[in-house]
Amino acid sequence: MTKIFPFKKLLVLVCFTLLASVAVQAQATRTWVSGVGDDVNPCSRTAPCKTYAGAISKTAKDGEISTLDPGGFGTVTITKSITINGGGGGAGYGSILSALAPQGVLINITDVNDIRKSVKLDGLNINGASTGTDGIRMIAGLSLVIENSVIDGMVGDGVDVNIAGANVAELYMRNVSIRNIVGNGIITQATNASGLVAASIEDVSIYNAGDGFEANVRTVASLNDCTISTSNSAGAAGIRVAGATSEVNISGSSITYNTSGIRVDLGTARVAKTLFAGNSTTLHNVGGTLKSYNSNMRDGTTDSGVINNITET
Repeated sequence: MTKIFPFKKLLVLVCFTLLASVAVQAQATRTWVSGVGDDVNPCSRTAPCKTYAGAISKTAKDGEISTLDPGGFGTVTITKSITINGGGGGAGYGSILSALAPQGVLINITDVNDIRKSVKLDGLNINGASTGTDGIRMIAGLSLVIENSVIDGMVGDGVDVNIAGANVAELYMRNVSIRNIVGNGIITQATNASGLVAASIEDVSIYNAGDGFEANVRTVASLNDCTISTSNSAGAAGIRVAGATSEVNISGSSITYNTSGIRVDLGTARVAKTLFAGNSTTLHNVGGTLKSYNSNMRDGTTDSGVINNITET
C-alpha cells in the first residue's frame, strides 16, 4: 500500500495538469458567433457560438470574436483585452439588444497580467429599445476603440467612460452614430486625481440626446468632422466642458439646433472651422475659457452667436 500511494498522487497530479492544459487550449485566439449558433459549441467557424458572452469565455486574451451572419448576440461584460468584430462592413451583423439592461457592453479590465487592457468594438448595432441604460460603459481599462457602429434608444448615456484608476484611458471613436439618447451621447471623466481620459472622436454623429458630448473632470478631447444636433433637454449643449482640468478642441464639425452649441462651465474649449446653426446660444461660456476662431460659421441664433467671455481670434 505504501508503494502504491505515491503513484496515485502522481496520477492525480498528471490528470490535473492535463485538465488545466485542456482548459487553456479551449481558449482560441479567434472565435465565431452566428445567429444559428449554440453556446455549447467550441465557437469555431464551423461550430460557432450563439452570444458574445458565450464566446468571450472561450476566447483568449488579446483574441478576436468574429460575427459570421446577422443575429442578436446579447449583452456582454468584457474583463480582458479583446476585439469584437460585428462583420458585414459598416454597422455590421453584430446586433446587441440591451432592453432593460444596465448596458449593452460593460468594460472592466483590472487584471494586472493584462498589459494592454484594450478593447476594440467594430461593426456593432446596440439597441436599448428605450429601456436599456447605457450603450457602452467603461469603468476600468487603458484603451477603448469604437468604429463603424450604431447606438440607439438608451435611457442613460450612449458611451460612458468613467475611470476610477490612476491611469490614462484612451477613447477613440470613428464612424459612429448615436441617437435617441435620454442622457448624454458621450460622457467622459476620470474620478481619480491622477487619472485622465484622452478622447479622439472623428466622424461621429449624435442626434437627439441630452448633451451631445460632455467632457467632465480630467478629460482632454478632440472632435473632428462630427455632427451634433438637437439636444433633447432644457439647458443641454451640443458640447459641454464641465471639468476645471478638461480641454476640448473642436474642428470641422456641424453643431446645430441645440440649446447651447458649445457651453463651458469649467475648463477650456477651442473651436475652429465649425458650422453653427439654429442653436439658442452658439457659444456659452459660464466659468471657463472659450476660444472661437474666425474660420467658424454662425447662422440662425437668437444672440447672433456670441455672448460674454468669448475670446475670438
